[in-house]
Amino acid sequence: MCRFLVYKGKDEILLSRLILDPAHSILTQSYDSRLRLDPRRPHNGDGFGVGYYTDPTLGPEPCIFTSTIPAWNCVNLTRLASKTTSSLIFAHVRATTEGNLSDQNCHPFCHRSLMWMHNGGISGWKHVKRRLAASLKDEWFVKVQGSTDSEWAFALFLDCLDRMGYDPNKDPPGENGFGHAVLRKALLKTIQRINSLISEIPEEHRTKDDTVSLLNFAVTDASSVVCTRYVSSRTDEAASLFFSSGTSWRGPKKEGTEKGDYKMERRDKGADIVLVASEPLTFERDNWVTVPTNSTLTIHPNQTVMIHPIIDEFYSPSPSHTRSSKFAHTKGQTTTTGNDAPTSGSGVVSEDDEKDGSILD
Repeated sequence: MCRFLVYKGKDEILLSRLILDPAHSILTQSYDSRLRLDPRRPHNGDGFGVGYYTDPTLGPEPCIFTSTIPAWNCVNLTRLASKTTSSLIFAHVRATTEGNLSDQNCHPFCHRSLMWMHNGGISGWKHVKRRLAASLKDEWFVKVQGSTDSEWAFALFLDCLDRMGYDPNKDPPGENGFGHAVLRKALLKTIQRINSLISEIPEEHRTKDDTVSLLNFAVTDASSVVCTRYVSSRTDEAASLFFSSGTSWRGPKKEGTEKGDYKMERRDKGADIVLVASEPLTFERDNWVTVPTNSTLTIHPNQTVMIHPIIDEFYSPSPSHTRSSKFAHTKGQTTTTGNDAPTSGSGVVSEDDEKDGSILD
């Protein structure tokens, strides 16, 4: 499977401070993924992508650089990351599951101001793809350029957003984009439609691989970010996802060090920086919080983090409910044990907030 990284900050940051410099940067994870458990595919070397937002005067679209070259072997990535800054960054290293090796299949994907990544896989894809494609409006069907389930899921998200009354072809009103609530609702509807398509797979074709999906999505409209950690099962654990928030992202004190130990520091209860990652960039355990399985993580425009449960047929309200990591391991994914509570600076979810996490009509 893949690894992805999200950075959202009050200030711009040099891409190299996330992608290259940390001792366990996402570039390092492309060849030395400490939480990767699939001996058949020990590397995330099937290409990579970086997406970031530039000055609004240059247009609403993010700048996206993708390549099929392994991230550890791309000199142009080093050149770009050492001279580019942004306050909202997506990065992804790929291990193919669906789709061949091509630039069109490298994440992140974008449409105008929207940007999208995925770690995991839609189960029963060979049975689902045709019906998913047929369910889309023509303009979202023809937008798909590659062959990954991830890009088709993005097209489905755009279709959901459109059917909710928010045209992805138009610039959203106001400086806060479509709004975090709209993005979250469209993302939940996307998951609901995927699950519905899978439920229609004929019984004679069903195996566990055809019914359990790993859907760790990340989407942004250049203002808010919404991520999911999700598995379509009541008994299995989702692929890993973590977040870290604080007021500064500090690297090694010694200048000129190629790789070093970074640390998220917090001077107060606020958060100027939020990182979301499939795998932590540091080995400081207290820097990272586990996103609970079957939850959404929302980063507001002011860097406030909120976590909502996804309330559907796979949801359990019991705090003692346990899940098995076995299925995710067979897919080359790691999971995390326990559902760590959000740390200071994260949002507290109320009963009314929980309703926002429902994908039920």
